[in-house]
Amino acid sequence: MPEPTNAILVGISGPSSSGKTTLARLLREIFTNVFILHLDDFYNTDADIPVNAAGIADWDCLDSINLPALQQALEHIRANGTSPKDFVSKEDKNSVGKVDVDESELEDLRWKASRWMFQDVPPIAIIDGFLLYTDEMKSIRDLFDVKIFLRTDYETAKRRREARSGYVTLEGFWKDPPGYVDKVVWPNYVKDHAFLFKEGNVEGDLDETRLQHLGIRGMPSNAQENMTACMHWAYGVIEEALEKRIAR
Repeated sequence: MPEPTNAILVGISGPSSSGKTTLARLLREIFTNVFILHLDDFYNTDADIPVNAAGIADWDCLDSINLPALQQALEHIRANGTSPKDFVSKEDKNSVGKVDVDESELEDLRWKASRWMFQDVPPIAIIDGFLLYTDEMKSIRDLFDVKIFLRTDYETAKRRREARSGYVTLEGFWKDPPGYVDKVVWPNYVKDHAFLFKEGNVEGDLDETRLQHLGIRGMPSNAQENMTACMHWAYGVIEEALEKRIAR
């Protein structure tokens, strides 16, 4: 974990439609003094999104992101404990649909987390995005105090992504063209994340040795497709980080 700063930076990464934004918003409901940034808030302008060899705009690759702006924002948060001045999230305008979570369990976690209101801990900044932990993102990856990695299978990702109406962009609105998951989203995810899995199989077992080396906490199997279980697990991961901060 990086040296103590004026915020605790929590990264939530994983494939498209794995529940990153849903989980981030749930954690914001649970813990006090939390704010969210989304990797999608750092897309380049629509005109600067790269086009792949098939002539399709590729919103799911590293070159679609303004990495200097993202790194500058994270460094600002670490130094100041606040979101960058005048920052407004366009991603919060995008719906995540119905959240399938046990409300009584959510309320229990809110009650448990209330004890942190009286502890001397800095604010929690949650950053969610599909591409936070690759080796090409090392300088950004190293800024996170907590690294949470969600997962889902191809069929679920495809079903959920294709059910979405589209996305608010810097200059308008984007709707995936037919076949976009098969041609762009899933192949990019496999290419960028195979190194986190045994034998490179992104629908198989996570490489726990690699994850431990990188300080990444991988979603347990019982939390996959179960947002209530995922919420409980992520709560425990963040509470562990808060306990360590208090102990310093």
